[in-house]
Amino acid sequence: MLTNTRKQYILDALTRDGEVTPKGLSQALGLSEDTLRRDIRELAQEGLLQRVHGGALPASPALANFAGRAEISTGAKMAIGRAAAGLIKDGQIVILDGGTTCVQVARSVPKNLEATIITHSPNIALEFIEHPQIEVILIGGRLFKHSIVSVGAAAIEAIRHIRADMYFMGVTGIHAKEGLSTGYLEEAYIKHALCKQSAETFVLASSEKIGAASQYIITTIENVSGMIVEESVPDDTIAPFVALGLTVIRG
Repeated sequence: MLTNTRKQYILDALTRDGEVTPKGLSQALGLSEDTLRRDIRELAQEGLLQRVHGGALPASPALANFAGRAEISTGAKMAIGRAAAGLIKDGQIVILDGGTTCVQVARSVPKNLEATIITHSPNIALEFIEHPQIEVILIGGRLFKHSIVSVGAAAIEAIRHIRADMYFMGVTGIHAKEGLSTGYLEEAYIKHALCKQSAETFVLASSEKIGAASQYIITTIENVSGMIVEESVPDDTIAPFVALGLTVIRG
């Protein structure tokens, strides 16, 4: 079997089954596991899948720059944003992540809400300029221009002094077994720290992120309270997360 044919088979199997293993592919194709491991490694180098222990998962498409990500699943992000904003109550301290879905959360917050919003994203902070009863706390640090968020030691130190009621986390991948992930190590550190400082964490998960994985682990599914998804996500897609005890809210 030609290399390109093998690789296309792997990608088709990944789309169909959500994950592949060298052993399973070897049995299906009658080829050595070493050959298929090499194919998986090369596909990962091309950004077409994400290698994990024992096999591979779909690679998240949500790794473009901020402007590029803003064009992905715009309707879904708006719906998720509205559902997330509806969870915020007067008097709460809420952490809003950076990212394009969190921008939609901010834009959906009522003008008369009285709350404290904490964020490490200048973009998010600016969304609340016209909200007279919202106090905004902006976490500083080194600006990571790809996502327009603060990262680094100064940001981590500031986060340690926070106790929040709720954290809305953006991710590039959410998988029942492999957990929450993102494409950049420093962002993973920040998101992990924010999760630890919040009583509840809700993951904002448009459909292209569900079942996908990226290079850097944020935390396990057990450390979050729930996920907010678009209305059209099939029940069988979210069933593994429900089985783990997550609250699933449809936008």
